[in-house]
Amino acid sequence: MDKLISWFRNLCKRKEADEGKSLQQKGSSAAEENASSYGSINGGDTGGASCAPCSSSASRGSVTCPTCQGTGRIPRELEQQLVALIPYGDQRLKPRRTKLYVSLTVIICLLMTGLMMYFLFPRSIAVVPSGLNASSIAFDNSTYSITLNLTNALNVTNNNFYTVRVAQLAIEVLHKALVIGKNTVMTQLDIRPLQDAQMLYSVSCRILDNNTYNICTWSRIKVHNVLLHIQGTLTCSYLAHTEQLSFENYQYVDCRNNIMLLGMS
Repeated sequence: MDKLISWFRNLCKRKEADEGKSLQQKGSSAAEENASSYGSINGGDTGGASCAPCSSSASRGSVTCPTCQGTGRIPRELEQQLVALIPYGDQRLKPRRTKLYVSLTVIICLLMTGLMMYFLFPRSIAVVPSGLNASSIAFDNSTYSITLNLTNALNVTNNNFYTVRVAQLAIEVLHKALVIGKNTVMTQLDIRPLQDAQMLYSVSCRILDNNTYNICTWSRIKVHNVLLHIQGTLTCSYLAHTEQLSFENYQYVDCRNNIMLLGMS
């Protein structure tokens, strides 16, 4: 009976000793995990960081970190070469107001594109003949010919939001479908945005026609008008682009008194 009681007491003491050892092991493992979690990567003092946590964790089915070899530290020369992994649920991977910023960027880009297209889109350049500015007439009785020196005005309107340069003006004067005068004027006229300018050009014409000579010289005829057909081409350049604008005009010239009558265009 006494042996049975002593055996029972020894069994209880062994159980208490085993429970105490298990609690002590759990406390030491928790302390080691906390120490390893606060290990420094820049070479600072880490307190209890050592290889012991890694050995204990390896015994529980884990492996040693291949970078720090279980020390909790990395060499300073490898600080700029190693890559840190961020958890997928980290808030840094989910920036706020992303849709707002993307929408604002798209709207601003569309607005800038629309404004550029509006201001840079080519618009028409209006070329309107203004009529005769001055003239002089000479007669050749031996050849029954008439020499007309005309100075006409031309209005050019720039409807664009950028400067237009007028480089060349080519003029032809016709009388009864025959070319009686030509001239090419080279100029460097700059027309500002939404502005207009006036150009003057001179053409020397010679008419070899007996009927026209008689109309201009006979005193019995009260109306001394000569109908001229003027055709021209204006060469303009803007935004590295060259454009040719054509125009034409009909005008009556009084070949007796050097007076221009009402023209039609």
